[in-house]
Amino acid sequence: MNSSQHVSVSFSHFGFHVSDLEGVARFYKDVLQFTETDRGDLGAVQLIFLSRDPDTHHQIALVSGRPAQGLPFNPINQISFQVPDLANLRLVHERALAAGATDMQATTHGNAVSLYFRDPEGNRLEVFMDTPWYCIQPLREPIDFACSDEAVMQQAEHIARHSARFMPRSEWRAQMQERMARDQGIPAASVGA
Repeated sequence: MNSSQHVSVSFSHFGFHVSDLEGVARFYKDVLQFTETDRGDLGAVQLIFLSRDPDTHHQIALVSGRPAQGLPFNPINQISFQVPDLANLRLVHERALAAGATDMQATTHGNAVSLYFRDPEGNRLEVFMDTPWYCIQPLREPIDFACSDEAVMQQAEHIARHSARFMPRSEWRAQMQERMARDQGIPAASVGA
């Protein structure tokens, strides 16, 4: 095996088992506006494929077969989706509440403003937008999402600025690009390509 050769890889999709295939599919379609690209049977299980990108057949594969009684522990910590700005984050907030999402929490990580909530089967979702800052992670502080956009961003910036290793995101990105280049043994300009 040649471990020095660069591998070009990016995240594509995830699949998870559900009890109520139609109900969970409807939730992701209604709240996050995924489109159903395909559905069908594969042996004993049924699948529904969802995407928001016409170049990607599926970003989510919902698979039947999760026990209806639930499991004592959900191995999925969270499923995260990125939005470009607070306007979109607020739209998801409204849609999620209208669809019956539970455990709604507005937080900041300093480097992001996030909403956490549960889908119909209890999987924790995060929908977030990046901020222009970096600070040491993990960091999770509640914020008042009922405030104006300006006030939400002021809260997030205040928390970020008072956390360890605060810096502009652009500076952090440059540091990460150099670190990843070293780790992958490639020129910095090739990172992410």
